[in-house]
Amino acid sequence: MFALIAVVAGAVVILFPLIRALAERIRPRADSGVREELHALREDVLAELQQTRRELGDLNERIDFTERLLAKKTERR
Repeated sequence: MFALIAVVAGAVVILFPLIRALAERIRPRADSGVREELHALREDVLAELQQTRRELGDLNERIDFTERLLAKKTERR
């Protein structure tokens, strides 16, 4: 019985630091490089979104203009 307890305790003492080291290696790290890259990507996406909104506004103006022209053309007939 004592031998079994000694073997289990020895295994825990030996394996615990190895398991801890393995856990530290596979734990994701939030280093500043990743944060900077995410921030840059976010800024790019926001810039693209703003450009798309401007283009959509321009298209709406063109549609309104075209509708007015068509309405004038229909009134003339």
